[in-house]
Amino acid sequence: MSRFGVIFLVLIIVTLTISGVATYENQSRIFQEEEEKNLRAIADYLAVVLREEGDEFPMYQKYLLSHPNEPDIPVGFTLEDAVEAKQNFERLFAEAYPGKVLGEDLQPEDMPEELRKAYAQHYLLLFEKAAEVFNIAYTYYIIPSGEYLVMTYILDGVRERREDGCVYLCIDVFEPLEQHEKMWEAWNTGEMPHGFDSYDNEFGRTYAWYVPLYLAGEKLGVIGTEVEITDYNRAIAANTLRQLAAIAVIMILTATVTLWIINRRYISKVRKLSRTVSAFAQNKDASIASELEQKGTDELSSLMGQTSDMMREMDNYMKSLVETTEELSHTRAQVDIEAKIARKDALTGIRNRNAYEEELRRLERQLKEGNTKFGFAVIDVHFLKSINDSYGHECGNLAIKECCGLICRVFSHSPVFRIGGDEFVVILEDEDYEQVEKLAAEFSRLQKREKKEPWKRVSAAIGYALYDETKDESVENVFSRADKAMYARKREMKAL
Repeated sequence: MSRFGVIFLVLIIVTLTISGVATYENQSRIFQEEEEKNLRAIADYLAVVLREEGDEFPMYQKYLLSHPNEPDIPVGFTLEDAVEAKQNFERLFAEAYPGKVLGEDLQPEDMPEELRKAYAQHYLLLFEKAAEVFNIAYTYYIIPSGEYLVMTYILDGVRERREDGCVYLCIDVFEPLEQHEKMWEAWNTGEMPHGFDSYDNEFGRTYAWYVPLYLAGEKLGVIGTEVEITDYNRAIAANTLRQLAAIAVIMILTATVTLWIINRRYISKVRKLSRTVSAFAQNKDASIASELEQKGTDELSSLMGQTSDMMREMDNYMKSLVETTEELSHTRAQVDIEAKIARKDALTGIRNRNAYEEELRRLERQLKEGNTKFGFAVIDVHFLKSINDSYGHECGNLAIKECCGLICRVFSHSPVFRIGGDEFVVILEDEDYEQVEKLAAEFSRLQKREKKEPWKRVSAAIGYALYDETKDESVENVFSRADKAMYARKREMKAL
């Protein structure tokens, strides 16, 4: 019962997790779509307001770019200050320049400082109030500075204080393309981009929308609006959790009722089936299969009956399998023995030509893989036919054994093979490969001719060759050179 409970708990957790993620993602998508519309509407509104200013705004932009820090606007100016400044500007301008028009008869930089400050405050406040009214984080108006990926913030909805307590104007900011793709798209194409930039800054996760500003058909800059989504994400998460809590209550109640039904109708039979199968596995006693015989037509009762039959069949099968395994083990042992015999020389006990052929195939594979440190030493016993003819084959066999023993003692780190009646081969590897010249000389020196019985005198010619990539195309080439060297040595020994 507890296992079913764990399964249901896992299913509930998985279902709630998937539902939670899906719900959160869906609400986030809806929020993003709504925020996109909202940010776009605010940017459109600001663009309309600036276009209604007519020629005055382009002139204002030109003035700020040429005199970025000239208007000393206090950081703490208010709406009343801006309204009063605009009224004072209009009044003072009319008094100072009666009948004249700003931009036609004179430029902003030609005005006295008091008029220039009042002139500059109006647009700054417009962007601040737009952010406040529409409940977004940030509004601003920007143009490229001329430097690569640097924007100049003409109108900035966040006031930054200079050391003298006034507002910084025309701040240059590096805006990397990977974070502000839509910003640069709005400027470069002159069209409103689809979608918005999304990035992290000191305020948290931020969405930013951009609209290019045109006046009289000329592209002046880009209006940007931003919203911080951290609080919105929290609200979405809280709403998602509330929905999941309601779903969890329903699922837990459903799981509880389901578990109660399963426990009443199935768990007891399953436990009995488990106990019986476990006992059979431990004791291998097929008589306990009768305990699983049940009356009933449900699937579990049928399963218990089938399990009972299976136990009896398994008991019979295991008995048959044990007998077959014993026979197979005996056969395999015989095969292993015969395989060893097939690779072993009956007279000397070393490996025979069959084993030698297997080693040649191994060397060919290694040579293809780049292992070239190998060679052959070929040894041929002298006077074997003479010993056989004069003293009999028994003495000839003793001569072969005597020579074999000497070869094995000298070339103790390499495999030795008897490949013919009087011919031996050593596959030179490792230490014997490195010291083959010394070992060949040692073999010749140790041939003991002082013994009286001819069949105990070791007289054999040795020739060897090491793999040389300039001479050898295959393993067979190396053996052939060693064999020729052995026959050359044999001729030398006969000439002595």
